[in-house]
Amino acid sequence: MGYTIAEKILLAHCHQKTIQPHEFIQADVDVALANDITAPLAISEFKKSGFKQVFNKNKIVLVPDHFAPAKDLKSANQCKILANFAKEQGIKNYFEIGSMGIEHALLPEKGIVLPGDLVIGADSHTCTYGALGAYATGMGSTDLARAYIDGKCWLKVPPTHKYIYKGKLNKWVGGKDLILYTIGQIGVDGALYKVMEFCGPVIEKLGMDDRFSMSNMAIEAGARAGIIVPDAITKKYVAGFKRKSKFYHSDPDANYEKIYEWDISKLEPQVACPHLPSNVKPASALKNIKVDQVVIGSCTNGRISDLRIAAALLKGKKVAKGVKLIVFPATQKIYLQAVKEGLAEIFVKTGGVFSTPTCGPCLGGHMGILTDGEVAIATTNRNFLGRMGSPKSFVYLSNPAVAAASALTGKITHPKEVMKGDVLKRDTHRTK
Repeated sequence: MGYTIAEKILLAHCHQKTIQPHEFIQADVDVALANDITAPLAISEFKKSGFKQVFNKNKIVLVPDHFAPAKDLKSANQCKILANFAKEQGIKNYFEIGSMGIEHALLPEKGIVLPGDLVIGADSHTCTYGALGAYATGMGSTDLARAYIDGKCWLKVPPTHKYIYKGKLNKWVGGKDLILYTIGQIGVDGALYKVMEFCGPVIEKLGMDDRFSMSNMAIEAGARAGIIVPDAITKKYVAGFKRKSKFYHSDPDANYEKIYEWDISKLEPQVACPHLPSNVKPASALKNIKVDQVVIGSCTNGRISDLRIAAALLKGKKVAKGVKLIVFPATQKIYLQAVKEGLAEIFVKTGGVFSTPTCGPCLGGHMGILTDGEVAIATTNRNFLGRMGSPKSFVYLSNPAVAAASALTGKITHPKEVMKGDVLKRDTHRTK
């Protein structure tokens, strides 16, 4: 019996001759990631251990992005802990304000995560990097502290579910819609402690930005990882990075616990309704839902192609009265590219706010928290009760096109209602 891509990566990192699902392994870590919420605890536990030096200062990544720029004294103190630890240990990959971005967009952009890597992060959306053909998974801060000591972690080998997408994507439909549709079909526990392997003709044509969106939300179905076998599109994205990539592929006789297959030719933009990512409906079925706030950005949809699509819809128009539009580019590089292309000007002239990179309101952090009774549509990844602020608020999840169209009308709107003609194509390469 052959191996899946996830199993091959795990096998290559655990010094064993064979592995199988449900087996516990001890694996070598290529990247150990944490942010301003999760790193302070990991750092504290590391110091309690009595060890003085981290296992490898080049494999630890610290990104203060959740409450940064610091929103209050507590968040400033959290960020300071990262800064001090990075200085003490000589950690190369510490990203301060001005150089940081939203972690799960920043690491691929910098070439810190590459195909074939084993990545652990004290953040559940670490699964984003599976889009590159890496095994990437979230875990607790104490697990991360252990990795700081010897560069290793304990993992239980997950079974793999295979998701095959056939047909052709309709206009206005992208990776965000594919993953929302998938979660809607299988539920928020449909891939609990599994690997989701995305494949098929549709995935083979999907650009990297859309692939990142899909892998990012694998955790919303309970998955440990969401992975895509690297191909020519992946190779183009990672071309030029100094560190060598390892391209793994699933064997033809690999064992899959479940296989799903869908023809998505008739799929329209999807929207996840409160209060679960699995409560999914077509955008056209939600015409009368009024919105108070529109958020475009996050580690799910804050990349340059996302901003281009939103700007194409918003250009020359005005945000509906009473609607707050907030746009968060995912990294400084994307921010500058948006300025260079005139996208930032479009967002501001249409009546929106163009922010520095930050997680912001996605986790109810800052810069757009909802109060009682407010309704938001966002390109973020979670809409749990109280996720973006008040437990009496409501969050809908969508792709950037639906979010932008909704900002113009003041209610959830299919993009075709506000724009005709072609929209800019999504990128299949990294930001230039």
